[in-house]
Amino acid sequence: MITVSLTHFLLLCLVVVAAAAASNNITTDQQALLALKDHIIYDPTNLLAHNWTSNTSVCTWIGITCDVNSHRVTALDISQFNLQGTIPPQLGNLSSLTTLNLSHNKLSGNVPSSIYTMHTLKFLDFTDNQLSGSVSSFVFNMSSIVEIRLTNNRFSGELPKNICNYLPYLKALFLKKNMFRGKIPSALSKCKTLQILLLQFNNLSGAIPKEIGNLTMLKGISLLCNKLHGEIPHEIANLRNLEGLVLGMNNLVGVLPAPIFNMSTLKVLILMDNSLSGSLPSRIDLSLPTVEFLELAHNRFSGTIPSSITNASKLTVLALGENTFSGFIPNTIGNLRNLLRLSLANNYLKSSTSKLSFLSSLANCKKLRFLNLGGNPLDGILPSSIGNLSKSLETLVIANCSISGNIPEAISNLSNMLTLVLERNKLTGPIPITFGRLQKLQGLYLAFNMLVGSFPDELCHLGRLNELVLFGNKLSGSIPSCLSNLTSLKSLYLGSNRFTSVIPSTFWSLKYILFFDFSSNFLVGPLSLDIGNLKVLLEINLSKNNLSGDIPATIGELKDLQIMDLAYNRLEGPIPESFGDLISLEVLNLSNNKISGSIPTSMEKLFYLRELNLSFNKLEGEIPSGGIFANFTAESFMGNELLCGLPNLQVQPCKVSKPRTEHKSRKKILLIVIVLPLSIALTIAITLALKSKLIECGKRSTALSNDSILSSQATLRRFSYLELVRATDNFAENNIIGRGGFGSVYRARLEDGMKIAIKVFHEQCASALKSFEAECEVLKKTRHRNLIKVISSYSNNDFKALVLEYMSNGSLEDWLHSSNYVLTIFQRLNIMIDVASALEYLHFDHSTPIIHCDLKPSNVLLDENMVAHLSDFGIAKLLSGEDESTMRTKTLATIGYMAPEYGIEGEVSTKTDVYSYGIMLMETFTKKKPTDEIFVGELSLKNWVNDLLPNSLVEVVDKTLLSGEEKHSAAKEQCLLSIFSLALECTMESPEKRINAKDIVTRLLKIRDTLSKRIGNLS
Repeated sequence: MITVSLTHFLLLCLVVVAAAAASNNITTDQQALLALKDHIIYDPTNLLAHNWTSNTSVCTWIGITCDVNSHRVTALDISQFNLQGTIPPQLGNLSSLTTLNLSHNKLSGNVPSSIYTMHTLKFLDFTDNQLSGSVSSFVFNMSSIVEIRLTNNRFSGELPKNICNYLPYLKALFLKKNMFRGKIPSALSKCKTLQILLLQFNNLSGAIPKEIGNLTMLKGISLLCNKLHGEIPHEIANLRNLEGLVLGMNNLVGVLPAPIFNMSTLKVLILMDNSLSGSLPSRIDLSLPTVEFLELAHNRFSGTIPSSITNASKLTVLALGENTFSGFIPNTIGNLRNLLRLSLANNYLKSSTSKLSFLSSLANCKKLRFLNLGGNPLDGILPSSIGNLSKSLETLVIANCSISGNIPEAISNLSNMLTLVLERNKLTGPIPITFGRLQKLQGLYLAFNMLVGSFPDELCHLGRLNELVLFGNKLSGSIPSCLSNLTSLKSLYLGSNRFTSVIPSTFWSLKYILFFDFSSNFLVGPLSLDIGNLKVLLEINLSKNNLSGDIPATIGELKDLQIMDLAYNRLEGPIPESFGDLISLEVLNLSNNKISGSIPTSMEKLFYLRELNLSFNKLEGEIPSGGIFANFTAESFMGNELLCGLPNLQVQPCKVSKPRTEHKSRKKILLIVIVLPLSIALTIAITLALKSKLIECGKRSTALSNDSILSSQATLRRFSYLELVRATDNFAENNIIGRGGFGSVYRARLEDGMKIAIKVFHEQCASALKSFEAECEVLKKTRHRNLIKVISSYSNNDFKALVLEYMSNGSLEDWLHSSNYVLTIFQRLNIMIDVASALEYLHFDHSTPIIHCDLKPSNVLLDENMVAHLSDFGIAKLLSGEDESTMRTKTLATIGYMAPEYGIEGEVSTKTDVYSYGIMLMETFTKKKPTDEIFVGELSLKNWVNDLLPNSLVEVVDKTLLSGEEKHSAAKEQCLLSIFSLALECTMESPEKRINAKDIVTRLLKIRDTLSKRIGNLS
């Protein structure tokens, strides 16, 4: 009996000890998590502040998963909470943790070494933060780790040579988009279980280690956009499970190892932008039976394209452009029935027949959307069979190919064509009137041919045309007045033809045109006063015509104009004083006219003017010497005999006359008798007018604040690097307000007090440079009140930045998910109308349709008047097509906002933007993020809204929107139901069934107007 009692006693002691140990472990977990909470300096949703409290169990906290038995924390996932702060070393005390996901926040600082010694950890994800430091200062010692994701941070230094010593189970290593340098460690071969290795977009150099060939389980490897050199090691062909090999945008040389073409599992091979040479194997169809994506452009490959390539039936993308391939394009190329994109541009390829017989074969490729044959000596005639190409074809480029003959009318059968490029050939005959059937056409390029006849009126039927280039032909007759129908036109090039008559008055109604060139024709008549209507015009060239009359003063209204060439005409009269208002002007050529009078001193303030040619006119008087005139030489003013000025300008010196006393007396009398009374009368009139204006202004709210005025003034200046450094306090971390794939955005204040935002591009590789150039080009040419405005740019070899408007009211996300802000129903409607208007402009009104690709509340910025501006074009895509057109991308947007086809297949179109907009519309009126913790499994924000409406509106909508006067509740409810109905139309599963941006704007305006009327009547 005593023995039994003693046994029970010992068991009881063991239970008590175990319970005490468990309690201590739970306390340790709680302390570690509370330490993390203390290190968070910004929690916009207050989730941690309100939920992570010491008086509740850690297992009930948001983002925490516990083991059912031990109650220890096994998973920490607080991704996409937009948290700012640092990672504390105490986090390493979570000794049972298997999953650590802090991705998609704004965490900064170094990662404590304690994290990398967590023996239980299997999944680590720090993607898309601002973490920095070197990972080479300690050894990865996570013996259970399966997946490491450090993508899109600021990690630097060399990769640890012993990175794999203690990672026996590692399957995926994501280190892309950082600042790693040095060589790729050969010791990576010790990660025997590795399946995915992504190191793209870093500064890695040296050769690709041949030891990578020992990673026999590897399925995907990407070293894209680094500084790697040397040859591709033969050993890579040992990777029998490899499906994706991406080595593009490096400095690799040598012949592509033949064994790589024997990799039977390979689906994606991307080697573009290197210096690889050699030829393709003669039996490539047997070598790469599963290949779907073959990208070899911009290398030095030579030889012929083997006819066997046409048996690689799974190919969807074949890009062999910018090499030195020669020989014939296989007539059987149409056997590639799954082709979506084919580019053979800029090689030495020919057709086996003068009728380009391979084009007939391509008619079998029913999915083909993009075809580029430009820059090859095809030397044939376009056959009528070109009209049999895929009805899906959106882009056709046959430029600089020495093709001749007439343009076949059958080309108009390609009804989905968006871009047609036939320039720099030997085409003759007229422009087919059947082109009027290409209703979706946005770009037509026929320059530098020998086309004759008139400008067909049928071209005026192309209502979506953005760019029309007919430069350098033999077209004649009048420029048609129906041009005014082309309301989407942004660029019009009719120069170097034989057009006669006047410029039609209707042309000046194209208020969105950015560029036009009518030079080297036989145009007559004066310039219209209506030229001032072209408010967004960037470039005008009317040189070498027979234009006459005065230059209209209204030309000074073109504030964005950068280049103006009116040379070699018969223009006369003075240079208008209003030229001083052309604040963006960079190039001005008025030479070889009959312009008289003096050079206006108002032009001294044209700060950006770098080229000036006023030669061979009848100008007189003193050449201004202030401002930019100090930079110009005698060549700018020659051939004006009556000009005078400084000796270096090679004109006569100006005479200084001493007027007689009698003359002075007369002036004084005139001043007293005539000028003084007139001045008094004028002063009285101005005073009364100003008083009236002030009264009028007092009756309405002003739309301009000091910030907006300063913003407009900022366009008059350029910025030095030193100014940008000072404005950001040497690019201090606490001034970062956003970060994208290629750069960071800083809050800045100039010495004069003006606030700006500065986007700094990381100089990691050529893609960062391309991103900078592309964003500069897009933002410079876009003109819309609801797009973020670029004020200026700065670029040198080591530093590239954009200076942007500063949005004083932060982002829509701040207003939706912070307890400090409340938005009314009208404010939310106005913001979403603004965003939809921006989308409408990008999708329909820009010369090349732009897909934003990352619509979400944090990318919608609000100015001081709560006007919304769409920002962050870091992953935007430019289409050669319109809203039905698509393209593929490897870049993924934010989880929760992506359309299904984007997230699964990487396929983007204008309809993917519409889907994201629909999700954001739901979020704006429900105040729930698509990543809210309630949306798990099959339940999503979209499904939740769809399931609860229309019967349970109160459960769906943000509670603050239905508060207030009860008499307005019915009107508000109807308004909200209409909004959610629209949101669901935006988020249809099938892209084809989704509404477009134009219709979204129309619907929302109607919803807002209806609500306004009903509330007004009820009031």
